[in-house]
Amino acid sequence: MTTEILMPALSPTMEEGTLAKWLVKEGDTVASGDLLAEIETDKATMEFEAVDEGTVGKLLVAEGTQGVKVNTPIAVLLEDGETADDIAAPASPPADNSDEDSAEPTTEQAAEPSNAAKTPAAPVHDGERIFASPLARRIAAENGIDLRSITGSGPRGRIVKADVTGSQSKASAPAAATPTASPPSGQSPAPSPAPIAAGPSADAVIRLYEGRAYQEVELDGMRKTIAARLTEAKQSIPHFYLRRDIHLDALLAFRAQLNGQLASRGVKLSVNDFIIKACALALQAVPDANAVWAGDRILRLDPSDVAVAVAIDGGLFTPVLKDAEMKSLSALSAEMKDLANRARDRKLAPHEYQGGSFAISNLGMFGIDNFDAVINPPHGAILAVGAGVKKPVVGEDGDLSVATVMSVTLSVDHRVIDGALGARLLQQIVDNLENPMVMLA
Repeated sequence: MTTEILMPALSPTMEEGTLAKWLVKEGDTVASGDLLAEIETDKATMEFEAVDEGTVGKLLVAEGTQGVKVNTPIAVLLEDGETADDIAAPASPPADNSDEDSAEPTTEQAAEPSNAAKTPAAPVHDGERIFASPLARRIAAENGIDLRSITGSGPRGRIVKADVTGSQSKASAPAAATPTASPPSGQSPAPSPAPIAAGPSADAVIRLYEGRAYQEVELDGMRKTIAARLTEAKQSIPHFYLRRDIHLDALLAFRAQLNGQLASRGVKLSVNDFIIKACALALQAVPDANAVWAGDRILRLDPSDVAVAVAIDGGLFTPVLKDAEMKSLSALSAEMKDLANRARDRKLAPHEYQGGSFAISNLGMFGIDNFDAVINPPHGAILAVGAGVKKPVVGEDGDLSVATVMSVTLSVDHRVIDGALGARLLQQIVDNLENPMVMLA
């Protein structure tokens, strides 16, 4: 029985992608783990591997096709003895509209199957033959599992790998029932939130510029995602802002000393490396601020997973340095350089730019004195960093002197962090940067 290869969900938020390049052609034989295609998500170009083994019978989606929805068939895989003539036309919807028959099947090709409860379709039998993928058959044979006892969830009841491995899990531990929340007696269900205003239509905007020269720029997946997420962030997150000036002279002198000692190892620390370390340690010192908004609750993290904004052509990434409080300055520097380079090449995996509780956006290298950054949900805060510039300052004794001063702004989600707590976090960041040797203690 032929197997449909579906457009995978390569990240938790992926809804569609671009089939950038096929790495196989019709008639090629593939095995589990072989590379099939390059898929462009909103953030990166990723390689898609085969799960089943067989022969590529037909490529359903051409290279370069944009907006391919997740779980859309993109190719057909043939089993031994099958030919392209065996490829069936798409099944028409059944006449019976019962919930059991209308449930959409999932397959092991889908990277992110739905968690919604559904009744799987029954296995398809043809005499003694049971339709199952070669990989599912092999796993069943190796573990002594009778395929007749398994209900298939693949297309038209085909048994796939997830069905076999799932039957092993069920044999060792029964699945717990998932309760369904219902509104209290006499109350109506909560109303759905109002849709976000989309603003004027493209046609309306274009009419404003009739007779003026312009070029129309098509939005790629990354720019669409940035537009949607940041619009949502500014409309749904109650931002407030805390601002401080930081005196950098002690840090710059300490950095120069360390770089002189590390030159033989090819290590050169940047001011940004110290900022990452300072924020990571501050989140440990003020643990209530190391938190994210989770819809109807707050999650407080134990490690300091710090995201850092990296500008690339057409957008930006926020790769996450996990357990940053535990790493040395040189380790953070090396990891940040690696993540930034791969971000610019769009080679980051989703787990490398998702998560974290706190972010840093540094525009100081562009000569920006100060700015307000938009929180990247579900983070609780983001630190906007400006340039370090020479300024006249008045000392505690009243004397006037010149110091290198860097302005920072902490954007805070008021649902997660209140004003006093945000002030404590920012004070800790300032103390760490103005007394840099403390970060090594």
